[in-house]
Amino acid sequence: MAHGTLAAKVWRSHVVRTIPGGEDLLYIDMHLLHEVTTPQAFDGLRAAGRTVRRPELTVGTEDHSTPTLAVDWFDPDPARRLQRRLMRDNCAEFGIPFYRLGHPGQGIYTVIAPELGLVQPGMTIVCADSHTTTLGAFGTLAFGIGTSQVEHVLATQTLVKRRPRDLVVTVDGTLPPGVTAKDLALALIAREGTTGGQGHIVEYRGSAVRALSMEGRMTLCNMSVEFGSPAGLVAPDEVTFAYLGHEPAAELDHWRDLRSDDDAVYDKEVVVDAGALSPYVSWGTNPGQSVPLDGEVPAPDDFPDPARRRAAERALRYMGLKPGTRMRDLEVDVVFVGSCTNGRIEDLRAAAQVLTGRRVSHGVRMVVVPGSMQVRSRAVEEGLDRIFEAAGAEFRAAAGCSMCVSLGADRLDPGTRSASTSNRNFEGRQGPASRTHLVSPAVAAASAVTGRLTAPGDL
Repeated sequence: MAHGTLAAKVWRSHVVRTIPGGEDLLYIDMHLLHEVTTPQAFDGLRAAGRTVRRPELTVGTEDHSTPTLAVDWFDPDPARRLQRRLMRDNCAEFGIPFYRLGHPGQGIYTVIAPELGLVQPGMTIVCADSHTTTLGAFGTLAFGIGTSQVEHVLATQTLVKRRPRDLVVTVDGTLPPGVTAKDLALALIAREGTTGGQGHIVEYRGSAVRALSMEGRMTLCNMSVEFGSPAGLVAPDEVTFAYLGHEPAAELDHWRDLRSDDDAVYDKEVVVDAGALSPYVSWGTNPGQSVPLDGEVPAPDDFPDPARRRAAERALRYMGLKPGTRMRDLEVDVVFVGSCTNGRIEDLRAAAQVLTGRRVSHGVRMVVVPGSMQVRSRAVEEGLDRIFEAAGAEFRAAAGCSMCVSLGADRLDPGTRSASTSNRNFEGRQGPASRTHLVSPAVAAASAVTGRLTAPGDL
């Protein structure tokens, strides 16, 4: 295998040819589709008289605008119904495997892809969704793409792209008890900014990264795009192989070679001390506006950079916050556990562990939405559904993006404040005039119990 970083090795192994000007034509191993971003691409194929080149390397699901109250719930919104119908019809017409609402394999595309065995180390994977970066946890190059690129990949199984630079985030030490991959991601973005990874593929490494479960690595890679990066990845290791199951020896030997060389040169390096971290929570309107949970809402004057100062002023107005307010004093109306960031079985277990023997605070609504139907089935097998229901939380019957993106029926009322395990908190993300604080699943559950931002250790 060629010399260099892991990202460079995977990239070079997929170059069909280099285009004058420096861009590469990359072969794509797996193309994932969902209902919101694909109708125009299929219309483009028809208009040009083209077909899908490799339908067996393309998989569709419905997740973004799906109802989660029940798999047979009638959605009163005609636009959402049309999106899902077009997705089903297009996949049927072009012979693309598809997982519709209610199917045991249905769910958020980045959650079901590993469940269905669609992801292996060293692959290139694309979807018209920026959080495709999640799948980099398996040692893949996973990118979000635009609708015109969706059409190109459907027609050719290739993508034209200029190779980004290389950035390595080294996280050594041991994460303290109660500190999760979500906290690590928020702490990194708070320190380096939402453009810290811009123009770079991020490789996460170090003893703390190696100690993460695959679910934790997926959470970390998921947040790469919030760091400004088009892709983030972790070199595959025994944790990866165990998660994927038994593979032929030849495959494992190849996968073990998928790592950066000891003398690989990166364009940028960031070092994080895992032992110095604590639970984090966002206070503003982007993930970079986050502080430790035991901290306070900052003042605009705390930011020397004029642009960040203005952003803080606007965020404080939108979020209805005053500088100096203790984060633990902020009351929440709704708690959401789910999304492609924290909707896996490990995340639901973490929330259920906190809720065991406790009740959701009076006046607080807690909604738990599994990331896939497989996750939901497993949660029921483990009795997590009974824990959620006994605590007074809503455990949804169907899987989907739900309140993370608020494209479906699940959304916050104006002025409502939430503790959410999702990935974005920009203005209106969870509903018009909604106010979102990004947290880990354990912090979300603890906050539901007290009615204010709370760490499990506070209970």
